[in-house]
Amino acid sequence: MLAPRHNIILIIAIAVLLVGAFALGMYVDGTREDGTFIPVFAGDSTVKVPDVDFSPVWKAWNVLDEKYVSASSTDSTVSSEERVWGMIQGLADSLGDPYTVFLPPADAEVFEADISGNFEGVGMEIATRDNTLTVVSPLKDTPAYKAGIQSGDKLIEIDGKKTDTLSVDQAVKLIRGERGTEVVFTIVRDNETEPLTIPVIRDTIQIPTISIDSEDGAGLRADGVFVIQLYNFSAISQHLFRDALREFVLSGSDKLVLDLRGNPGGFLEAAVDMASWFLPVGKVVVEENFGQNEKPKVHRSRGYNVFNKNLKMTVLVNRGSASASEILAAALREHGIATLIGERTFGKGSVQELVSITENTSLKVTIARWLTPNGNSISDFGLEPDITVELSAEEKEKGIDSQLERAAGFLTSL
Repeated sequence: MLAPRHNIILIIAIAVLLVGAFALGMYVDGTREDGTFIPVFAGDSTVKVPDVDFSPVWKAWNVLDEKYVSASSTDSTVSSEERVWGMIQGLADSLGDPYTVFLPPADAEVFEADISGNFEGVGMEIATRDNTLTVVSPLKDTPAYKAGIQSGDKLIEIDGKKTDTLSVDQAVKLIRGERGTEVVFTIVRDNETEPLTIPVIRDTIQIPTISIDSEDGAGLRADGVFVIQLYNFSAISQHLFRDALREFVLSGSDKLVLDLRGNPGGFLEAAVDMASWFLPVGKVVVEENFGQNEKPKVHRSRGYNVFNKNLKMTVLVNRGSASASEILAAALREHGIATLIGERTFGKGSVQELVSITENTSLKVTIARWLTPNGNSISDFGLEPDITVELSAEEKEKGIDSQLERAAGFLTSL
């Protein structure tokens, strides 16, 4: 997730990473006699990469220059620049992290459109799970949602192209397209014996944020339970959440369901702010753990803490709940505020930083992982609910929401 999507928050680093040094240095210098690479930058500053022998790289480069002949009769020339991009991508791939990827010019342009929120496509969040492209969640009322794509669907083909070698960003590039055009997904779904083929017509994506509308099953129910449905953690979501909490207070109810099902995440800042309405000042919301690179950063409640101990609260989650959703749900549970009901969450608990490598390329690199207030890694297994309620395909078809009913029944029984 870019911190987290941080999958949207971005930190555009000015400092040049090792990979950047490698990419830029190739054009202006070579190696010492011992093979150690010495990249050179403007201003005559030099950076030495310790204990790395780059001579195999140059030997491979020269071998390809001298010997390579295309197996195809329609020979296509690959520029030196494209080969450099391939080398950087290979370096990123060697880490085995699906979220650390190099974005060459075309992919970087697509990514910038994604984070701006202005794009045409099908409206679903995807990630890599068990080395397979997987739908985190289709966003509510988008083409993917209306076509019946579900959280957990495994994408094995996009317009007939197999996805087993595609990164998330490469897949997004295939999925995006002009409004009104069609993209066809071949998916594998749990409990289905054969792959499904689902065509989706692309459209301009308007991402919903929050609902307390009774037509959506939200707001104040007849049983006195108040439901807030939160679809993402956008830049404006924390303000809309505050307004929704005000409606909850004005309703006179003391029973709150926060529905985070199908919420793929968004801004960390929004998750921390929302948690602050329920937690005393200084309580840990989440820890950003950087491994051995630097000290962890702890994000704490701002202490709005407007609710007393009479509040009865549940959080609904499923495998489409990821990133910031998992951060908020874990914080509320581990501080004894809410009970989690539903299905195990997706398990997207890492932080990505977008680093400029050249003027029109970037490296999206995982720099940290999220730990819950009790020190549990979100990425390892996701969050297991306190009360597991599976929503069957038959219930979905009939519009029966057994998870919400279980959450409401739990609160009214307290």
